[in-house]
Amino acid sequence: MRRALSLAVRGAGRVCPNPMVGAVIVKDDAVIGEGWHRKYGDLHAERDALRSCRERGNDPRGAEMFVTLEPCCHYGKQPPCTDALIEAGIRRVYVGTGDPNPKVAGKGIRILREHGIEVVEHVLEPECRAVNDIFFHFITTGLPLIFLKYAMTLDGKTACVTGDSRWVTGEEARRRVHEDRNRLAAILVGVNTVLSDDPLLTCRIEGGRNPLRVICDSHLRTPLSSQIVRTAAEVPTVLATLVTDPGRQAPYRKAGCRILVTSEADGHVDLKDLMKQLGAGHVEGAGAVDSVLIEGGSTIAWSALRSGIVDRVQAYIAPKLFGGADAKTPVGGTGFPHPEDACVLSDLTCTRLGADFLIEGKLAGKQS
Repeated sequence: MRRALSLAVRGAGRVCPNPMVGAVIVKDDAVIGEGWHRKYGDLHAERDALRSCRERGNDPRGAEMFVTLEPCCHYGKQPPCTDALIEAGIRRVYVGTGDPNPKVAGKGIRILREHGIEVVEHVLEPECRAVNDIFFHFITTGLPLIFLKYAMTLDGKTACVTGDSRWVTGEEARRRVHEDRNRLAAILVGVNTVLSDDPLLTCRIEGGRNPLRVICDSHLRTPLSSQIVRTAAEVPTVLATLVTDPGRQAPYRKAGCRILVTSEADGHVDLKDLMKQLGAGHVEGAGAVDSVLIEGGSTIAWSALRSGIVDRVQAYIAPKLFGGADAKTPVGGTGFPHPEDACVLSDLTCTRLGADFLIEGKLAGKQS
């Protein structure tokens, strides 16, 4: 099962909104086939493993399969994996965790057992659930899993008093950020970040994929000369806005940007409505978005926290002191009036990345 898990994560960033799944076929104490869900629309892990088995000249009849997620039993982009296992003559299936998708939800395991296949459940279940925390959240809520990320110094600054922020953290921490850009479906910033930094918001690791870029731009202030707009034809880009005027939208559409009009909240894009639209696949050509990495500045961070959309926080902390009473901090806005009103994190983890530390946690009260 650990090998199956290592295969599953190879699909990171490419299978959205499907789960990452790995499968290993064992016969006579030897691995005779293995596979994973490589990208959305391709073979599921079980069928990929059976394909691998046959390409190696091995017969899967009478073999055992280890699979990280309950085999599907319905038609989607691919036919049911339960059919493939039955036809291949697999005799026993070890399952990491059940599939919460209502179309499966125990039916896959039941069908296998009804056809005489022994099923062993809950094998490395915590690890198998953790691999698909995004999928589990999305399939049960219809909303993307939202990560709020920022990098700061030990004195809580995200930039020097001059505004210079290159670089707060070191190379290892920055690489981890790009790994998350590869893993997550979308990246979101506010228009102020575009105006001040002119970022690309792409994934810069070898073999990586670019996330869908989402710019919260209530009044369409994104410069047509910005890197975001100039590269919109190559990197999928969405401008979330309140502007409905086709004439105002036209130059952005011509450059390749997609426009998503949301409802209004305090004169700005309603972040809750935006997440509903992203999860429902309302972005032309992008499909359903199951995860979002918020990388903007303090204004969008406060708006996201205040709106209640944030599920996870990723705080990168560098062993530096910038000082400056007016230097930028991670979360701006009006702030909470009392300590008891604060957002509280639970299930904290701390990872060392070179000289820096990454502290991650869930927003208390969130189920994700």
